[in-house]
Order: sequence, then C-alpha cells, then structure tokens
Amino acid sequence: MSPSLRSSSAAAPPPDPGADPGWEPRDPTLPARRTPARPRRSLPRRLLRAALGLFLLGGVLLAGGLVAGYLLVSIPAANAAAVAQSNLYLYRDGTVLARDGEVNRENVRLDRIPLTVRQAVLAAEDRDFHTSRAVDPKAMVRAAWNTVTGKGRQSGSTITQQYVKNYYLGQEQTLTRKAKEFFIAIKLEREKTKDEILQGYLNTSYFGRNAYGVQAAAHAYYGKDVERLGTAEGAYLAALLKAPSAYDVTTHPENRPAVLARWGYVLDGMVKEGWLTAGERAALRFPDPQTARPATGLSGQRGYLVQAVEEYLTSRGIVDEKTLAGGGFRIVTTLDPDRQAALVRAVEDRVTHRLDPAANPTDRYVRAGAAAVEPATGRVVALYGGIDYTEQYVNNATRRDYQVGSTFKPFVFTAAVQSGAQTQYGEPITPYTLYDGTDRRPVEGWPGVPYDPANEDGESYGEIPVSAATDLSVNAVYAQMAVDVGPAHVRRTAVALGLPAATPDLTASPSIALGPATASVLDMAQAYATLAAHGRRGDHTLVTALSRDGEPLPLPSTEPRQAVGREAADTTTAVLRGVVETGTGTAAQAAGRPAAGKTGTAEDDKAAWFAGYTPELATVVALMGQDPESGAHEPLYGALGLPRVNGGGPPAEIWARFTREALADTPVRDFDLRLMPGAALPEVPPTPDGLESEGDGDEDGEGDGDGWYDTGEAGPGPAKRPGGKRRP
Repeated sequence: MSPSLRSSSAAAPPPDPGADPGWEPRDPTLPARRTPARPRRSLPRRLLRAALGLFLLGGVLLAGGLVAGYLLVSIPAANAAAVAQSNLYLYRDGTVLARDGEVNRENVRLDRIPLTVRQAVLAAEDRDFHTSRAVDPKAMVRAAWNTVTGKGRQSGSTITQQYVKNYYLGQEQTLTRKAKEFFIAIKLEREKTKDEILQGYLNTSYFGRNAYGVQAAAHAYYGKDVERLGTAEGAYLAALLKAPSAYDVTTHPENRPAVLARWGYVLDGMVKEGWLTAGERAALRFPDPQTARPATGLSGQRGYLVQAVEEYLTSRGIVDEKTLAGGGFRIVTTLDPDRQAALVRAVEDRVTHRLDPAANPTDRYVRAGAAAVEPATGRVVALYGGIDYTEQYVNNATRRDYQVGSTFKPFVFTAAVQSGAQTQYGEPITPYTLYDGTDRRPVEGWPGVPYDPANEDGESYGEIPVSAATDLSVNAVYAQMAVDVGPAHVRRTAVALGLPAATPDLTASPSIALGPATASVLDMAQAYATLAAHGRRGDHTLVTALSRDGEPLPLPSTEPRQAVGREAADTTTAVLRGVVETGTGTAAQAAGRPAAGKTGTAEDDKAAWFAGYTPELATVVALMGQDPESGAHEPLYGALGLPRVNGGGPPAEIWARFTREALADTPVRDFDLRLMPGAALPEVPPTPDGLESEGDGDEDGEGDGDGWYDTGEAGPGPAKRPGGKRRP
C-alpha cells in the first residue's frame, strides 16, 4: 500500500455511531452522485389549484359582501316621485273634470283591481310571483348575458325588484342602484306580503300617456275606473308595461303587429298558468283604446272649479291645505257637466263674444261670474269663474269684493215678514204696505247719523206699495224698511239665508238694505236657493264623495234645516215674481218658466247683478268692472256698447238663456207658495202692453185717478201698481 493511500486512509474520520446506519462516507475517488430531482406537477394542475383558491376566496368575499350589503342597506323612504299624486276631480256623473298635479296617479287598493287584470300583469312580468323569491339570480344572470351579447337590454327583475325600483329608488341604470335594489327586495319580502307588494307595483308602474298606476291607465286608455276593466283590456295594459310609448296603438299604429303579439303573449301566459281557459282566450278580441288626449290641465273653467272645490274643503276643515296639496285625493263634485257647459255658453253668447276691447276700451274691464244651486239639495251644479283660469286667476264666482247692490233688498223684506215687523206708523209690513218713495227722503227712527239715500237716476215715486218698490228697486223705501225691521235683524236674516257672517260690509245700519255688503256670487246663490226652497237651507256643497288611496273620508252633513219661516220665504218669492213679470228683470222671462228674481247695481256701476230662481234652480249672475293691469274696480259705463250695464241687461239675459237650457229636460213647474195672511195675490195672467181691453184697468172699471189701480184684494193696505198693470 502506498503511503499516500495510507495517509488518506489514516485521515478518514471514524464513523459516527449516532449516524444513520445506512450512511456511507463518499469515496472522493469516485464521481459525485446526483440526487434524484423531485417530480414536478403539471401546469394545468397548478392552474386548477389557483383557480380553486381564487374561487374559495371569491366565495368568502362574496358571502361577506352579501352579509355586509344586507346589514348596511336598509329600506329607504319612498322617493318623492313615487308618492306624488295628483288630486282627481270628477263631475257628479263620474267623468273627469280635472287633475291638479303634474303626476297623473291615483292609488287604489288591490281589491279594486279585477283578478284577471292582476293575473294579466303577472303573466306579462312575473308568472311565478306568488311562489318565487324576491330576487331570481338565474334570471339576472341570463338578462345580463343577453344584454352583453346584444340580444337587447333586459332587467331580469322580479315584480318585487321592479316595485323597489319604482317606489324606493329610481330608474337610473347603474350597478349601485342594482345592488341596492337586490338587497332592498330581499328585506322587503320579509316585511310585506305578496299582495302588498303587488298593490304597490300596480300603483307605481308607468303605462304611458302620463299615467302612473293602473287606475290612471284605465282612464287614460279606456276612460273608466280600473274595476270596470275586462280581461282583454287588462291584458293590453299589462302589455304596455314592456314599452308604453311604442305599444300605444293610437299614437303608433305602425306597431300594431308587435302590440298584438305582446297582447297575445300575455293571454297565452294566462292560459298556461290556468288563469284563463283556451275557450275564453279564443273568444277575446283586441280592445282598441280610446284616442290619446292632451293632458287635462287647469285652463278654461277647470282651474276656477278646482279652486272653488279646494276652498270648500279647506275652509270647512274637511282637509287641511298641506294634506290636500300632498295629493292622492279622489273628489266627486256636485257639478253637472251639461249644466256647466250651458252656463259657459250663456256667458259667451251674451257677453264674451260681444266684447271688442280694440274698439271699446271699457270692454277690457268686463268680468263675469255666475253660480247655480239646486234649492232642494244645496248642491252647486255650475260655476263660471272667468274667461280662462290661466289668464285671469281670480275666481269671479267666489270673490268677495264687489257690492251686491239691490239683490240684497229681498232679505230685508224676508226679515220683515219673519219678525212680523211694522212701519213707523204701526202698520204690518206686507207686499201692499205703502211707503214714501221720495228721492233723498231721510229715514225715520234711526238714532245714528242721518241717512237719506238716493233712488236710481234721482227718481221720486211718492207713496208706493212694497211690491212695486221691489219691482222698481226704490232705495228710499227699503232703507226705511230696514230701520222699521231693525238692521241687526236684517243682518241675522241674511246670514240665516246663507250669507257668511264674516261677509265684508255686512253692517247693521240703514244702508244694509242697499247692498254695500260684498258677498260672492256663490254666497248669493245659496241665499236665493234658500228662498226657493221655502226657507229651508241646505248648506251649499261642492263635494258629494271624498276618498284618498281608496279610503272614503267623511263629509259634513248637508241635511236641510228651516232657516226662515216658509211664509216669510214664500211671500218674498211672490214679490220677486213681480220683478220678472213687470219690473226691472223682465229679460228673465226668456227662460220660459215661472221665475222670481231681483236686479242689482253696485255703487258707481262697478258691478251689475241678477239673482233669480225657478222651483228647481237658483242662479246668480254678475258682471264686474276691473282694470286688468292695476286690478282696480272700474265702472262699466259704455261696456258692451251700452250706456249703462245694469242687472236687467246682460246678467238677466245670461240667467234666462242658462236656465232655459239647463232645465230643458225638466217639466215646467209653478211655485207652490204659502203666503203670509193678507198677502195672497190674484192669479191673473199678465196682459201684454198696449193690448188692454176696455174696462180692464181694475176690478170695477174705475181708476183711482192717480195712476194706481186697486186689485180688489182685501189686505192691510192698498195693492196698487204703477202703470195700470195688475199684479198677476
């Protein structure tokens, strides 16, 4: 053995007894051994593991996000647009008068919506609504895929999600809104029943034609309430939900094939779900909707009518202003559409169409107001507020700033009969009682400031009976009568008949008889209606039914009550018949019916009135002078080409035309009067002027020589009338 080998062998360390028994020291003379490499995993396996890890991580994050979203997203308050509703005003026959808001919506309870209409909507939008969850993830994914691949934008939303979008959120297409919709829908399903959600959906969905909700849609497309919709009509409204504007066949007739296909799809869905039989489906025909109409605004008379109704509701405490402004009210008025139209025509015929401001500057001042009331019920059947609400906002039917003039005089006589008043000489006041009608005669028995009213045109009449003084509207007579009765009692009687106690200038003084009070046309119509109803007053009403969101609301009782005695009211009616037959209101005879009435003129001829009634209808008409720029009251001298405008002119002509047309289908009926003792008047028909036969001047053929003729009636005082005409 060589030394080198020996030294190497000698230098080798001894084996470690604690080492692995299989360990052997490497022989440095041998080539190094390679450690076998560990086998590597394939790339697909690595990717799979990574994907699995990401999926698990994503699942954890998604679950966390869902939990966080559910906890963080709460059900918000309804958005303003969803709860905004217009107030719906209807005529007494149920036809639409007006809507006073931009949003055409009227919420209804689910039980008002026919079952087939509800089922049609479900067939169109969510057939599994009653059995499925609030959200459908598969449908959402499918809709997203179809949108991405160009098959059209689809929502994949259930009815619950659509309701959340309509009611709580908005229509913006964002991921944030969609996420909120998702969580709110889940929570909502835990808090509301399916029926509550469906009701909300049907009241918030847009159907086109500015109609929000199925009730508004029923009126917009078929002119009826939702409960009157048939299956075919309901299916069409359901079809509209997909594309309201495009599927309106009246505005887009070119889309009719698509509309019919969608309508058929809805009906076929109802058959598939067992809600409709195949036979019923086959019998249905497409229900063409009515032609689209412009949105109903407040132009023309509508604004005045709405204003009057709102004032009626708020002034009586039925609804406060703030609540009414919140909308959602369905208001059935007492207004009759035919009589309303007749009143408008009468004003246009006798006044509006005759105005020529370019040629006659005074015509710029003319304003008209009118109101008609049923005496038996107190219901207001027609109002005229002005030429157009969008041009003249002040309602001439309800304003209280023009003197009523001599239309107040009948209340003085009613008070006299009601109280059994006597003259200064101790004579009972009846239609025959004589008064001194001298112009500027100072009143007697008044302890206040001396008062000597002028008669119209300064005319003096000497001794004149009350009936004739009424016909001729003699101020001197009625100022004295007011003192004889007692101005305070006159005021109480006017209020009892229907004038508001707060009427401006309704002051207990002798001048009260001449009508300085500024009651409205509607106030006066109620008071005259009380006279026509034999003294029974039914507080005038403009509303017969009121509801909100389908819930009826109470209205005050309008049960008539005896305001003044029947004899007082009926005797006043008998006197007022003379005004129409032979006095200042003869133009009212053109109505062709027995009528009673009174003319009136405000101070300085700034207003002219005619208040009259038949047994069936009391109507008051006034023309008023107002500068359209300054708003100042102006005289009507020269208006309509007339030297003076008085109550016996255009106002009485309007009254006659309206009354004739409004009562055209009503049998002619005479007054059934019960007069005060000694006040009965002979039933002799009037004799036309110039045709009196010889010996027809009085009962015995002999005149009294002073222009007055005895009627032969035995009464407390002589029954004499000017001009040799008998009292009919």
